[in-house]
Amino acid sequence: MTLIYRALVELEKNNQSAALCTVVKSEGSTPRHVGSKMLVYPDSRFIGTVGGGELENRVIKAAVDAIGTGKAQTLFYTMSDPSRGDPGVCGGQVEVFVEPILPPPMLVVIGAGHVGKAVVHLAKWLGFRVAVSDDRAEFCTPEATPGADEYYPVGMEKLAESLKITNRTYLVVTSRGSNVDANGLPSLLESEAAYIGVIGSKRRWATTVKALKEKGLRDDRIAKVHSPIGLELQAETPEEIAVSILAEVLMVRDKGTGKKMSE
Repeated sequence: MTLIYRALVELEKNNQSAALCTVVKSEGSTPRHVGSKMLVYPDSRFIGTVGGGELENRVIKAAVDAIGTGKAQTLFYTMSDPSRGDPGVCGGQVEVFVEPILPPPMLVVIGAGHVGKAVVHLAKWLGFRVAVSDDRAEFCTPEATPGADEYYPVGMEKLAESLKITNRTYLVVTSRGSNVDANGLPSLLESEAAYIGVIGSKRRWATTVKALKEKGLRDDRIAKVHSPIGLELQAETPEEIAVSILAEVLMVRDKGTGKKMSE
């Protein structure tokens, strides 16, 4: 058990994922008692045990799925008759609670101008891990853009080579022009990012779309982008625009509607 607790500390320190599986109910003859634990990693490696054999094999598969979906679940098994699909013949019943242990979602601000700085500040306050990327190295430092967890002074087109983008990564592009977006977006559109938003007017985005199509990008890839970015708040200042942007990010993340609560 001590190994599992140490591993949980390492997960938090390194922003890694796993699933904690705990026997929460045991009746009759079962392989392990209540409280037995197993920590499962995304590649199916594990520490500890909830019983071994086919029972444990099924729990591991469910744990890997839980890491992918981010949803906890309780598994119920009867250990009586393998011919009916039971994972054992002990004769008892067991329940295992599978809890995904996930790092905070990552929000990446691409473009460390006035709006980018405001987004970094607000995203950190909202509990995101925050990264900043800008091809202008002098903008991409803790001194120039304080508050981020990581800094990537590279061009947008090279960001995916430096930073692992997953389905828990939210990309906020606050760059300085359509030409920067057209050159940098293709590699990002091939990623698993949960959200890609690009700042600018409808006209700017139309110009970017034209350039992307000329590069051969398919419509379904381009459709992943939210642009103009944010919810309509009539925002003007960098701080107000940051609120608009993060409101849309939260709406997408939590499957909200963006409607007024009074409606």
